[in-house]
Amino acid sequence: MKIGFNGEVKKAEEAVISIYDHGFLYGMGLFETFRTYSGRPYMLERHLQRLAEGCEQLGIRYTADQEALQSLIAELLQGNGLNEAYIRLTVSSGVGELGLQTGDYEQPNELLLMKALPPVNEALYRSGKELRLLSTARNSPEGAVRLKSLHYMNNMIAKRELAASGAAANAEGLMLTGDGKLAEGIVSNLFFTKNGKIHTPSIDTGILPGITRARVLELALEAGFETEEGHYRFAELLEADEIWMTNSIQELVPITSVSGIPGKDQITVGDGAIGPITDKLLQAYRRDTGSAV
Repeated sequence: MKIGFNGEVKKAEEAVISIYDHGFLYGMGLFETFRTYSGRPYMLERHLQRLAEGCEQLGIRYTADQEALQSLIAELLQGNGLNEAYIRLTVSSGVGELGLQTGDYEQPNELLLMKALPPVNEALYRSGKELRLLSTARNSPEGAVRLKSLHYMNNMIAKRELAASGAAANAEGLMLTGDGKLAEGIVSNLFFTKNGKIHTPSIDTGILPGITRARVLELALEAGFETEEGHYRFAELLEADEIWMTNSIQELVPITSVSGIPGKDQITVGDGAIGPITDKLLQAYRRDTGSAV
């Protein structure tokens, strides 16, 4: 597989990072995941803006060249024989002394990795998937707002819990905050509706400010829906008319069952299929990406 390493195309095995890179030693680094539509990365500018804001907070001197990145993505797509791709852009802080550093990181490393997108399973977008409540709590963010950082242990622990829970193979896990409020999925943001109103946990609960989450909120307002970002309890989710999850790779995925409910069996959401609001927003999102049929 060919990758991008500091702006150059290399074979994956040729890319080498020092053992003194603080991305490895201390998790000092950030990443973005996104996908292409018709060979072009969707909402790349927004991903790069979030990345830039995080790098500034961490003192990582990195400024992405959007035009150069788009050219590199096109070259890697061709070099790897892909029409479309799942892409991860990683910025590690670079080499530092052993020990915690207070000064800025002047020479970060940029890695651009990609792989084939999973096959589209349209049945998933009709019949939905299971959402499993986890005991793993969402940890507190790194600062005022959660960063998409390299120390991903909280998510990995949650993923291991989900895998051992007996949930369906394609289920998503739901994490609550330490004080029991709705937070987010392992790799997705959460939405639900009640009486036609769209709800999603507020950023100040410590969730990741998802790029797809923000775009879906915009599309919902454009479609005339009332939206609210707030603090909610799990019991409120169980009373929802519709639930869906969002991320940049899977778009909007309906949730049609909720499991892991203390003292209760799995429940069905709505009539067990994609709801009308979820469906309308999924189609609006696909039109926005240019992928609507």
